[in-house]
Parts: sequence; C-alpha cells; structure tokens
Amino acid sequence: MDKRTTGIVAYITWIGLIIAFCAGDKEGAKFHLNQALVIFLFGLLSVIPCLGQIWAIFILVCWVMGLIAAINEEEKPVPLIGGIQILK
Repeated sequence: MDKRTTGIVAYITWIGLIIAFCAGDKEGAKFHLNQALVIFLFGLLSVIPCLGQIWAIFILVCWVMGLIAAINEEEKPVPLIGGIQILK
C-alpha cells in the first residue's frame, strides 16, 4: 500500500490500524498511524459515565479531522491529543 492508502486504512477501524501497520508503508504514513493509534486509545475513555459521551463526540470529531487529513495527504495533528507520539 502507498502512503495515502495506508493513512486512510489506519483510521477505518482498529483492525485497519493493524493491517496498515503490518502491510502498509510504515515510514511514509507513520504520522497517520500514530494519530490513529492515539485517537483509538483515547477513544477507550469514552466508556466513563456522563463525561464519556462528551469525550466520544470529541474523539469522533478528531477521527473525522484525521481521516480528512489522510485523504488530502496532509500532516495536521488533531486538537488536544495530536501532539502525543507513541510510534517513533
């Protein structure tokens, strides 16, 4: 997979993230792999009662912003959680 396809697949589901990490262009799409992983991990916090619903809406907005950036081949970090680097 090329850089753009790898970035898009990484945002689709957690299975897509694993596929993109294993079969995709890791060096070219490392930014989007990292962003998708951070969004997925912080999305797990949405199970918290009451505040979790608000957090889930924020994560959904971040996911859409990340997906649009991957489609346009831009490296724009998502707000608030975009600066976190898990993959080096």
